[in-house]
Amino acid sequence: MAAASDSEQRTGGTSSRESTGEVTVVEPAMVKRAVSAAALGNAMEWFDFGVYSYIAVTLGKVFFPSGNPTAQLLSTFGAFAAAFLVRPIGGMVFGPLGDRIGRQKVLALTMIMMAAGTFCIGLIPSYASIGVGAPILLLVARLVQGFSTGGEYGGASTFIAEYAPDKKRGFLGSWLEFGTLAGYVGGAGLVTLMTALLSTDALLSWGWRIPFLIAGPMGIIGLYLRMRLEETPAFAQLEAEARTKEKERREAEKRVGVREMIFGQWRSMLLCVGLVLVFNVTDYMLLSYMPSYLTSELKYDETHGLLVVLAVMVVMMCVQPFAGRLSDRFGRRPVIAAGCAGFLVLSVPALLLIRQGSLLAIALGMSALGLLLVCFTSTMPSTLPALFPTKVRYGSLSIGFNISVSLFGGTTPLVVTALIGATGDRMMPAYYMMAAAVIGGIAVWRMSESARKPLPGSPPAVETDAEAREVVRITRQKATAAA
Repeated sequence: MAAASDSEQRTGGTSSRESTGEVTVVEPAMVKRAVSAAALGNAMEWFDFGVYSYIAVTLGKVFFPSGNPTAQLLSTFGAFAAAFLVRPIGGMVFGPLGDRIGRQKVLALTMIMMAAGTFCIGLIPSYASIGVGAPILLLVARLVQGFSTGGEYGGASTFIAEYAPDKKRGFLGSWLEFGTLAGYVGGAGLVTLMTALLSTDALLSWGWRIPFLIAGPMGIIGLYLRMRLEETPAFAQLEAEARTKEKERREAEKRVGVREMIFGQWRSMLLCVGLVLVFNVTDYMLLSYMPSYLTSELKYDETHGLLVVLAVMVVMMCVQPFAGRLSDRFGRRPVIAAGCAGFLVLSVPALLLIRQGSLLAIALGMSALGLLLVCFTSTMPSTLPALFPTKVRYGSLSIGFNISVSLFGGTTPLVVTALIGATGDRMMPAYYMMAAAVIGGIAVWRMSESARKPLPGSPPAVETDAEAREVVRITRQKATAAA
């Protein structure tokens, strides 16, 4: 069996990829389109989360009037965390659906729901206008966002991983989190600009709505890009196999239930939860919580604090693709382990620097944490899909990812704010990150290396026919030697 038959090459086959079951040859142009479409959806999701976090103080005044600023912030972060409570439900719905009907269709649906939920937040009247109905509507919109997001990351990372050649999966996957950072930078930049240009009254009256209303056009663009994509090679092959003489058995495999996705993959599921825990606790701590920490706990100037975090995210964006290449060359485990060790050793010194209060000290502390975070953002999109086989990849990853995010990641701002309020210890963010680093380190120790290897349940993926023929030749030589 060759990498692709002569007739397929003459007719273009599927135009985006050729697969014989032995080797998959992917077309670079289609890979770029797949990465762009997946990353844009992630960018829109995190544009909203970034805006919500950076404008949390203002939203607290609009939707949760109170004489206590801490109570307002807790209420706002409570609504923020509520969206994460329904994420596992979204994962349990969209994940199995993605394994049944295809990754592309479900990702288009999640894009529509995310855009609609975010857009509607910008239309909600304030508490002063309709009273308690305002925070209720905000909560409903956040729940819609959380439900749709339950199928977003697992689907997007699966989509890129199944399209990417094995030797470039880390580099291409890193662009998914590049989209996350770009969304954050867009949200933070817009909030910073509005904070600098608008008066407090204007921001409270109408200015806060602008970032959420932008989600409408962004969603239309993202939907257009995703609708133009073809299904991933791995899922297309699973569908093709379902049309062979083993059709009934393959169809049964595709209808794997949620129970099998969780308990049938229990070891991989535990590793996924541990890796996502350290990834998201540190992510939400730095990108979502720290702006509010600088303002509410350290009384730092709001505009300058936002600018510092914005600069850190731009640095992270620049480093992101290079870190992805490093994971392709040296492996996912060394890069993730370096991040865990760094957070364990440097969280306290970095936060002490931040607490010094000077612009230089805050920039140095935040930059140290940001560069450590890149160890996770650059590797997780390629590491997590490799934990699961093709037939359950979307579903198992979505469920494991969202359970961990809901319990540990999305609750980080709320839990840390409450811990500081209960103990009076403003070093709690550092201790929280250190605890997450220990759990992440255990997960890295127990996981297998996946760099430069085919995804479980999928054939090797390469970029050219010559590479495919070489892979087939080597595979057959090994098989002959073993026989």
